[in-house]
Amino acid sequence: METGLWKHFDRIVVFDTETTGIEFGRDEIIELGAAAYTAAGEAESMDLLIRLTPGRTLPPFITQLTGITPEQLDREGVEKSDACDAFCALLGEGERTLLAAYNAQFDLNFLYHFLRPFGRVGILRAPRFLDVLTVYRDRRDYPHKLSDAIAAYGLEDQAVNSHRAVDDARAAAVLLGAMAAERDDLAQYIDLFGYSPKYGVSGRRIGSVTYRPQSYQRLRPLYEALDTL
Repeated sequence: METGLWKHFDRIVVFDTETTGIEFGRDEIIELGAAAYTAAGEAESMDLLIRLTPGRTLPPFITQLTGITPEQLDREGVEKSDACDAFCALLGEGERTLLAAYNAQFDLNFLYHFLRPFGRVGILRAPRFLDVLTVYRDRRDYPHKLSDAIAAYGLEDQAVNSHRAVDDARAAAVLLGAMAAERDDLAQYIDLFGYSPKYGVSGRRIGSVTYRPQSYQRLRPLYEALDTL
């Protein structure tokens, strides 16, 4: 991933979650995937199915979306504590780490609630955050799904939006590289998340993140709006 972000970071971790729904305080992560990069390329990765809490069931529409079945979770899934340990080990505790995701607001809310029962939320204090979706909204018109971004940049031979966690994490990383090649202002988006002016911020606000309404009109980059405040 060639980008000027390496001037600021030694490690970029791109992650993704698959969940039972969209309510981070109620629904659960069923798959957690991440790929860690250095300037030399991908250094390590993880992709774990996670067993549901006893008594919880997997909605059929999630199986249709992801291909993940209840039987897979029972057979291949790990305990939540093991997935927590694996993610924390991959993320590390370095101060020059960037944690990125496509629609990071969604995934970070789920990740926070996933780590909290194990007392591991502190692992999220050191890294800075980058929302790949916010950057893409500044580059291209609606629609803004990950699959749309892959197609817009002609990355179909390098990335796939499979709705499986590590695949989508790697796809977001490839997209970052393509956007950096187009215009490498990615550092301007660190800890800056855009949101729909119509619907507002989804989920709980993250204290270290600056939130700004992001219009579909793309009159100027979102970070330039900060200069007028």
